[in-house]
Amino acid sequence: MNWSEFFHMGGYAFFVWTSYALTLLVIVANIISPVMQRKKIIKRIKRAIKREKLQQAANG
Repeated sequence: MNWSEFFHMGGYAFFVWTSYALTLLVIVANIISPVMQRKKIIKRIKRAIKREKLQQAANG
């Protein structure tokens, strides 16, 4: 078996490599999505804390 045969996958190369690419895409999305959501939540919490401090300073 040479590299050309390996990459051709016995005539099923399109389906095999497409499935590998989609799987990789899903794995990367499953890693990146929670990281982005975490950053968004942290920003939201920081804004809420800042707003709360400003309200306390205005009231007290």
